[in-house]
Amino acid sequence: MKILLVYPEFPDTYWSFRHALKFEGKKAAFPPLGLLTVAPMIPTAWERRLVDMNVEALWPEDIEWADVVFISAMIVQNRSLEKVVELCRSMGKKTVVGGPYVSTSSERLPDADHIFIGEAETTLPEFLNDLELGIARKIYEAPERPSLELTPVPDFSLIDMSKYSAMSVQYSRGCPFNCEFCDIIEIYGRVPRTKPNAQMLAELDALKATGWRGLVFVVDDNFIGNRKNVRLFMPDLIEWARTNDYPFSFITEASVNLAEDDTLLEQMEAAGFRRVFLGIETPVEESLKQAQKGQNTRRNLLESIHKIQEHGMEIMAGFIVGFDNDPEDIFELQMKFIRESGIPLAMVGLLAALPDTQLWRRLEKEGRLLDVSTGNNTDCTINFVPRMDADRLVEGYKNILRSIYSPTEYYRRALDCLSRFRQNRIEPRQSRLRDDLRSFLNLIYTLGIRDNSRTEFWGYFYRLIRHHSQHFAHGLTLAAMGYHFRQITDKYCE
Repeated sequence: MKILLVYPEFPDTYWSFRHALKFEGKKAAFPPLGLLTVAPMIPTAWERRLVDMNVEALWPEDIEWADVVFISAMIVQNRSLEKVVELCRSMGKKTVVGGPYVSTSSERLPDADHIFIGEAETTLPEFLNDLELGIARKIYEAPERPSLELTPVPDFSLIDMSKYSAMSVQYSRGCPFNCEFCDIIEIYGRVPRTKPNAQMLAELDALKATGWRGLVFVVDDNFIGNRKNVRLFMPDLIEWARTNDYPFSFITEASVNLAEDDTLLEQMEAAGFRRVFLGIETPVEESLKQAQKGQNTRRNLLESIHKIQEHGMEIMAGFIVGFDNDPEDIFELQMKFIRESGIPLAMVGLLAALPDTQLWRRLEKEGRLLDVSTGNNTDCTINFVPRMDADRLVEGYKNILRSIYSPTEYYRRALDCLSRFRQNRIEPRQSRLRDDLRSFLNLIYTLGIRDNSRTEFWGYFYRLIRHHSQHFAHGLTLAAMGYHFRQITDKYCE
């Protein structure tokens, strides 16, 4: 049996980092970890290939080679997913689809031969057996959320690592909180499950054995969701990193209550965590309460952000406008908060009602749903009737983007961010000196010569050398990301 694993294409969004990745010669930020994890569950006697459409084209010959095509996607990849299914069907190939999008929107894929709802650790072996017997069903739905002890080590050999800026691993699934707009708790539940320490270290050993050095994304939606387990894991991770001469630096996602745990902050810093994504959402307490994000109302958000930054971790944060309780001056409040936070990578989006979330169900009951979300909360579309006038909401949102990603504002936050870094911060590198030099010259030519904002760039460059020379490389990385954000802003805010 020949199995082709396909990862559909992401559209060009703030989250793709596509314009920044070009500077370092990369095609995508992260590999398709879900498919890399599914691959080892397939019988070893079967042949396997993987095509990530974000780094290479999917050719008819690829599909022709396969007996069955496995496809996994997030909601933002839905259009590409549908095209892949259509192409496979036109060539007479069976399709097996799964992933987060399918788990909440399976009814939107009538042409797929086999659909997986939920996590696949228990249902995939059943399907593979049924497939061999010729009795495979249309739908396989996980009866319960499986133990992560069943999850195999991802097969990194299926990808060309040189195409990616970072690698990915997963420690836990689920989140204990109850945010109204979130689909994570609907898919993975509110009781976070973690991998045993030895299992997680075995994955890191496997990744290190490939020769990878540098950034590793721990993709958990809330890394500290199970704080008891993660605090027990961190000493082992610290020892592993020390013994292996710190081959990786880590980024992850967490809730703001990370700032309350001094021990965990110190452990994460010692293990090599260098960036954490936080769901800040809004500085407006009434909107946080309506969104059932009470964990953000029990502490001063700015103080929490700065405390985490003081432990050597750069903050990347999500913000949302469009809540029912947003005041008329929400746009000014968001811009002020972002400026004071010193967060360069401030990802602001319009509120979206994702399928099968509490928000979706409430708006449906209120008769306010308009359409299914595109999954891209930065494309200036709204899939429900907001309390604020929709045109005013969209225009106010565009003004936020124009402001926070303007060169002056962005470079100011980047310098503020760098001023909070530890002086002894050392990062492992994957690239060679020749590649670094090529990236540097490419960035200087693009931002310092071709770009209309070159005056602001050279001012930033001067301050970077004078005040933050130890973090010069990271400062240039932030400049590259700022360039990406401006390109996307120009696209959506015309």
